[in-house]
Amino acid sequence: MNTPIGFIGLGVMGTPMALNLARSGLPLVVWSRSSTHYDTLRAAGAEVAEDLDALFARCETVVLMLAHEAAIDEVLGRRTPLFGQRVAGRLIVNMSTTSPGYSRSLADEIGAGGGQYVEAPVSGSRKPAEAGQLVVMLAGPPEAVESVRHLVRPMSRDSLVCGDVPGALTMKLAVNLFLITMVTGLAEATHFAERHGIDLARFAQALNSGPMASDVSRIKIGKLVEQDFSVQASITDVLKNSRLVAEAARSAGIVSPLLDACHALYGETEALGHGGLDMAAVIHAIAQRTAQATGQTPTPP
Repeated sequence: MNTPIGFIGLGVMGTPMALNLARSGLPLVVWSRSSTHYDTLRAAGAEVAEDLDALFARCETVVLMLAHEAAIDEVLGRRTPLFGQRVAGRLIVNMSTTSPGYSRSLADEIGAGGGQYVEAPVSGSRKPAEAGQLVVMLAGPPEAVESVRHLVRPMSRDSLVCGDVPGALTMKLAVNLFLITMVTGLAEATHFAERHGIDLARFAQALNSGPMASDVSRIKIGKLVEQDFSVQASITDVLKNSRLVAEAARSAGIVSPLLDACHALYGETEALGHGGLDMAAVIHAIAQRTAQATGQTPTPP
């Protein structure tokens, strides 16, 4: 590629993703609304843009890995005169998780503004991002999708083409529904085991040796046993994702009973002050419910 790739958003996921791109030798220009990782990225070979205008001026392809839809609108200057300047002649790659409806409308506006748009949400949390083992789901115009599929190789172990926008985000929400209910079930099972006096290290051994074990379950049971809630996918982020899944379910006229129960638990966990912890910290809300049901003081997980 003759011109550098722009990468905007250097949070828990964006930083390791950008690092893998820089370490692969791709020319990369980065910018973040708030970041303490610029020195790390410079050491990996990336350039840091002075501001957004400088990044867009240099880059024909711009990757977004932002926390929410409002941040995407702000960065692109949506509904302002800046929007046309920032999308015309450019390929905008949205790797953030948004609602399918939002992505569809953004694709339409970018197309009308003379740009191209590919949605490319990822499956995986911080550890897979650091290892370059994310799974990327892609949707958009075939030629642009093929270009992005090549671009994301340094940060992924696989990429899946999901048709037109918003096919990739709909796929991501389906994957997230399974992930959220699985990890919540694991937390509830751990709470059950702990309250029955089962040695949690042995419980983890039983799970990890059995047919239900997976990369995710092994990581999360380890966090639950060690009470290590350092963030890989935060409670607040999972709460947002569960809301997106529920809204997409309602728009399709379908029910999501397991997801709805999980959504409530993640909301309760955030209300307890644990929004910045890993999603495994949902066990705090489960313990709180036990305490309320039994009239006991919650036992710290």
